[in-house]
Amino acid sequence: MADNVPKIRFPGFTEPWEQRKFKDLVFKSGKKNKKNLPYESFSITNESGFVSQNEQFENGGTMKDADKSMYIIVSPNSFAYNPARINVGSIGYQALGKNVIVSSLYEVFKTSHEVDDHFLWYWFKSDHFKRLVESLQEGGVRLYFYFDKLQKGELWLPPIEEQRKIGGYFKSVDNLITLHQRKLDDLKKLKSGLLQKMFPKAGETVPEVRFPEFTGDWEQRKLGELAEIVSGGTPATSNPEYWDGTINWYTPAEISEARYVYGSQKKITEVGLNNSSAKILPKDRTILFTSRAGIGKTAILKNDASTNQGFQSIVVKNNIDPEFVYSMSTQIKEKAERVAAGSTFSEISGKQLGKIILMIPGIKEQQRIGELFSIIDNLITLHQRKLFIISYIK
Repeated sequence: MADNVPKIRFPGFTEPWEQRKFKDLVFKSGKKNKKNLPYESFSITNESGFVSQNEQFENGGTMKDADKSMYIIVSPNSFAYNPARINVGSIGYQALGKNVIVSSLYEVFKTSHEVDDHFLWYWFKSDHFKRLVESLQEGGVRLYFYFDKLQKGELWLPPIEEQRKIGGYFKSVDNLITLHQRKLDDLKKLKSGLLQKMFPKAGETVPEVRFPEFTGDWEQRKLGELAEIVSGGTPATSNPEYWDGTINWYTPAEISEARYVYGSQKKITEVGLNNSSAKILPKDRTILFTSRAGIGKTAILKNDASTNQGFQSIVVKNNIDPEFVYSMSTQIKEKAERVAAGSTFSEISGKQLGKIILMIPGIKEQQRIGELFSIIDNLITLHQRKLFIISYIK
């Protein structure tokens, strides 16, 4: 905000913004539920705003049948917050279209005709409000921000039409975020369901769900029969000749949920490679597998690379599909964790990893399964990227 106007503005608006006191813009609106009416009880969280206690707690929690005559009635188009939790963003806007109740601890208020509720809602989610709370909250061990403190605060306010434009814009952005989040959640549920059904359960030799052209039993094989297990190493960090070269060199911290990795943060030289236990791992056939605390984070190499000793990388043989083996990451991880659990230090060796038993079909069925999960993971990555971009713009 400079010279009473923002840096970015919708065209057609030229009037300066005014600094206004909250005491002129908001007023208390909550009333006690004196007749103990059976309104639905709600809590407020920083992630979701108003949340039904029926959803938040099993069967409505321990307070379901309690006397709620001291609770506060919150009518539609009201704001509410807990004075002891406002510092973590626990404020909500009631847009449920019905009266609900909240604990008597909450502050409940509405706005005057000079304020667009959506504009104010997004302002409450900004750093401006955080700074206001920090400057006015009071208390000792626990800090509080009561309604009288809010009234002492100030904010820069544009004309009502510009408020509506801004509030509407951010609402449309939030709708996009919700849409992509829903699609992302649906894709993750689909993947989780297919992982359970497209691989044989314990003691069985065929999966519950299968491509129609495939029949016959899957075979039981050790991971060491399907792939070479390769450990890593670290060149001496004190020797500059070993570092800042052209050879990718991964650490476990670089492995996230991405199916593929293309380049490491640090790189080593050929001299560094030759003077350490690090080894070149081939692209497209190597699945990086973290073997220490944080066991089982995986990724497929898309460029040749090496790793430090925090990996037991799985270099699959030519008659095995790497995308299929990667799709078994969850069950490999679970089995590896069970083996490592017996150790003082949570780690699995290459020898132990190679002994893990898996069920596998023929190569063509492997390829079909690997391709399917690759497509799903690519869609998940796409929606994650869109979510990040939209959230960053917001």
